[in-house]
Amino acid sequence: MSIEEKQAVPGGAVPEAPYAKRWVMLPVLLASMFMVQFDLFVVNIAAPSLERDLPATQGALELIVAGYGFTYAAGLVTGGRLGDLFGQRGMFLGGTLAFTAASLLCGLAQSDGQLVAFRLLQGLTGAAMVPQVLALITRVFPGNERFKALGYYGMAMGIGGVAGQVLGGALVQGDVFGLGWRVIFLINVPIGILAVILSLGLVPKLPRGARPRLDFLGAIGISGALALALVPLALGRTEGWPAWCWICLVASVPVMILTLRWEASLGGRGGEPILDLALFRNSVFTRGLIMSVGVFAAFYSFMFCLTLVLQSGMGLSPLEAGWTFAPLAVGFAGASLVAPRKVAKYGATLITMGVAIAAVGMIGLAVTLQVSGESASALRVTGLLFLIGVGNGLAVPVLAGVVLAGARVANAGAASGLLTTTQQFASAIGVAAIGSLFFTILGDRRDVVSFGNSLVWVLGLGLVLLLIVALTASSLPKPPRHAG
Repeated sequence: MSIEEKQAVPGGAVPEAPYAKRWVMLPVLLASMFMVQFDLFVVNIAAPSLERDLPATQGALELIVAGYGFTYAAGLVTGGRLGDLFGQRGMFLGGTLAFTAASLLCGLAQSDGQLVAFRLLQGLTGAAMVPQVLALITRVFPGNERFKALGYYGMAMGIGGVAGQVLGGALVQGDVFGLGWRVIFLINVPIGILAVILSLGLVPKLPRGARPRLDFLGAIGISGALALALVPLALGRTEGWPAWCWICLVASVPVMILTLRWEASLGGRGGEPILDLALFRNSVFTRGLIMSVGVFAAFYSFMFCLTLVLQSGMGLSPLEAGWTFAPLAVGFAGASLVAPRKVAKYGATLITMGVAIAAVGMIGLAVTLQVSGESASALRVTGLLFLIGVGNGLAVPVLAGVVLAGARVANAGAASGLLTTTQQFASAIGVAAIGSLFFTILGDRRDVVSFGNSLVWVLGLGLVLLLIVALTASSLPKPPRHAG
């Protein structure tokens, strides 16, 4: 029986049974994941209130919205490796506590400059916490239970993002306790404190590497290269793609190449690189990352552009636009619970099935927008969004299982960090690149038909990405059957 399938307890003893409290522990882990995803999206809804009530300048507002995302993404690989070296339990507890404190600081901010700084800090603390969630699931849950647990992880991730738009709008519009926009950050405080208290008795101490040495140069290089790429991707469109954006994007390539050469050299000398390049020798792991790029770039660019159609094209309020995504959230949640129960039977075929269902929904939505425009049936649009949610809910949890199944236990944290980084980076690229295509096609027109036509092109590009995912998934082996 492998280490991750044995019970891990304080003091390093490793009995011959799976960790008994694993299913009680899982909701605590997922609550923390939910908070991080919620905060990725909720500020989009609160942006008008921040601009008016804080007040925040346009430049500060962009950093408040995007800064969290790029410090979060830039720190994920390092956060995952820190968990491998110093223990997932300690990193999860410390990361959750720090994220809760950063959320409190955001809620108490007195100026836009303070809120920018606290949002950057919030992203970094999220990067310390989230890789430990996936790593703990990978190490503690045995066999088929792991895929089921990853299904719940996918559900928390999807619902957290949609709840950021739906619940966030309700919280701000309802002016809960007279707190205005501050409530979207302060709501994390009781959740985070409860998660830390419960984690003390539920999250096990797992065995870790014998030589906890941190590769500082690798950590700085990887985080720096990601930041050089993510900052212009996040801010480039609204800033008009100035020269500094292109300089940063170009500079990110040699910085990453030099860092990877350093990592390879360090690993060859018997050191402990922040990113173990041996992970990429596993073809299943590598193909899983490629598929993650396709799914997340297609899905998040679609979400971004549909939000623009609903608010700017159709004139819906942020709350109304948020509720429009509810059918998608329901479909995602339901499918992400079904997928893990079927993975032993269908394997990676579920990924192909998922992207096919999502593609049907996207094609149907494109045809509906072209034929009916603003007179499209609300029931039909609801059904199509539900299909898109179901498709993604089938694919995403299985994707996570495919990627992490290709990693050794000793690298569970690094692999989890790399997976989450890939997802965030793909989302940023999708929104930046496909979003730019959307605005290029839209031009100066602001009528509903023009918005709909622009979205049709976005849907077409998304279908190409999903086709690549389906073809890649068809070559993956079926996951082995496990007892339990």
